Amino acid sequence: MNHPASYKGRRVVVIGLARSGVSVAKVFHELGAEVIVNDMKSRDLCPEADELTALGISVICGYHPEDLVTEETALLVKNPGIPYTSPPVKRAEELGVEIITEVEAAYWLSPAPIIGITGSNGKTTTTTWIGEILDYAGLKPIVAGNIGRPLCEAALEAEQDQWIVAELSSFQLKGTSAFRPHIALLLNIAETHLDYHGDMDDYVNSKAKLFDNQTEDDIAIVNWDDPECRALSEFLAAEVIPFSVYEKLGSGIYIDPPFERDGGITEEEVEALSRKIIFKQADGLETIILPVAELGIPGVHNAANALAAIGASIAAGVALEQLRPPLRGFNAVEHRLEFVREVNGVKYYNDSKATNAVATTIAVQSFSSKVILLAGGLDRGSDYMELEPLFREKLKALVTFGQTREKLSRVAELAGLARVEIVEPSDDVESVLRQAVMQAAAIAEPGDIVLLSPACASWDMFKSYEQRGRIFKDSAHTL
Repeated sequence: MNHPASYKGRRVVVIGLARSGVSVAKVFHELGAEVIVNDMKSRDLCPEADELTALGISVICGYHPEDLVTEETALLVKNPGIPYTSPPVKRAEELGVEIITEVEAAYWLSPAPIIGITGSNGKTTTTTWIGEILDYAGLKPIVAGNIGRPLCEAALEAEQDQWIVAELSSFQLKGTSAFRPHIALLLNIAETHLDYHGDMDDYVNSKAKLFDNQTEDDIAIVNWDDPECRALSEFLAAEVIPFSVYEKLGSGIYIDPPFERDGGITEEEVEALSRKIIFKQADGLETIILPVAELGIPGVHNAANALAAIGASIAAGVALEQLRPPLRGFNAVEHRLEFVREVNGVKYYNDSKATNAVATTIAVQSFSSKVILLAGGLDRGSDYMELEPLFREKLKALVTFGQTREKLSRVAELAGLARVEIVEPSDDVESVLRQAVMQAAAIAEPGDIVLLSPACASWDMFKSYEQRGRIFKDSAHTL
């Protein structure tokens, strides 16, 4: 697309309300475009509609009008989660109308350089960590994107001497064309969201759009341990800074001695092995950043997140000595392996943001104790058989709910898991999760871990993974 100001007097259709839809609609309206906002939810479920209507923006709720997208439409901005099979989106494609997400508009508006972070897992932790490091170093970051705050809102607030630190999903990146972050991070790639993308090629290509417009003046931080990420790096124009937890690198950020690819390691083992995080420059100069055991959060996956955050922070101009305090002081992000409480010797953890099997595997392997796992949610067609070894080796029990409850129960049965509890659906979704927590508590003994790590999206029962996580925490606190 062109700069949003170029759409003055032209028809711009925004599909989907919520914060990002409101933000981008306001931007185009203030720049003089003829903005029409449409949402399939009924008007009473769209509290944002009144705010836009008061500004003179046309808002249509409850259905998609047949004449919403016409030959006169200059641009369609869609909520990232709306599929490309949606009738207005398909009509825009037929007419050759450009289709973008809010990310593209924000790029044109921002006077500040952007750090873009994507990956199948670890985005929120890494994005938040980078924000805290840059803030400690006085670089005035604005953290936004898929993490909650609309990018357009951040772009309008930003100044040239700041950084926008943006968590970006494949849904958001698919709707970009000119978007160019100065620093781009690809954390990992796992099979997920295929109900939206259709196949892995589209998913990977959407992630790769993060790098499409970068030049030799930009920087790409890439996970050298992930074969897909490493292969992709061969085609990038930007300067590539690799990171690895399993390999000593010729240059980049790595751990010495490296971790073994054995499926996980406990916090105690990390301390015993005295591994250190190393930054090695192209000229061969090595700097020890700090021991892995001093990171604020444990686990191999979080060590990888730390390496990525270090790479981005160094690229943004943070001095090496300024890295250490925020690396040590960082605590878990809400809904990502978040410690909730301990009751009768049993620890409860909220990992509601684990919406795929890989994320759940990482979470379970972070504990040396046996885990009572709460899992289940939206059925996207997976059989979850990749979880069978994990269930067999690491779980004490499974409590499952949601659309995938029977599938997960079947995997647990094949794994020989002795204790499997299925919570049947109810119109009262809070009661389903509360019952799951109570059943887990009844099984648990001192020293056990009760972990909500669903391996599924939340939308079959809940409005968001945040709502799911908060109900779990409230349930644990009321035991």
